[in-house]
Amino acid sequence: MGSEAGIVRKPRFLGLHGFRTSGAILKTQIETKWPKSVLEKIDIVYPDAPFPAQGKSDVEGIFDPPYYEWFQFNKEFTTYTNFDECLAYIEDIIIKQGPFDGLLGFSQGAILSGGLPGLQAKGMALTKVPQIKNLIIIGGAKFKNVTVAENAYSSPIHCPSLHFLDESGLKMMLSFLERIEKDILSEQEKDVCYKEEENVVEA
Repeated sequence: MGSEAGIVRKPRFLGLHGFRTSGAILKTQIETKWPKSVLEKIDIVYPDAPFPAQGKSDVEGIFDPPYYEWFQFNKEFTTYTNFDECLAYIEDIIIKQGPFDGLLGFSQGAILSGGLPGLQAKGMALTKVPQIKNLIIIGGAKFKNVTVAENAYSSPIHCPSLHFLDESGLKMMLSFLERIEKDILSEQEKDVCYKEEENVVEA
């Protein structure tokens, strides 16, 4: 059955970069730090956030501009600006460039990735796209805005997630991706069985 389903496609993730960086910068960071054994098992799409950086970037002088941010916040990280626009922007990317097997987030992108499943479950975000299946969180944190946090974290996240802060987390990455590949293979085999059943009925 596996051979009939063809080659199993790689897990495909939407990569959300850090604050005042860019999709190209996250791509460079991942492709220079992750081993080939991991990179060859995953496809990542690296969009830029919707808003040009409104201040100095921490990576200035290390990575070339332009720099972008997903949304803005006050010094206490409790008040957000353009947050709804950010959620709509991410949903639009998923509609136009998906489907995706999960979200991969770094820094501000990790905060978004970690909170989106809860917001989606509450009907507060990503209502026009399939449920988020998997998460890869790199250097994440929680939303500090009270309203957003209540909606994002009021119930447990049910999708599998991998969280890591350093390179030791890469040891778990391969097994995480292999589990997703098994899910993809299972879906592909179900599609083949369904098509074969349709052919029998039509015959």
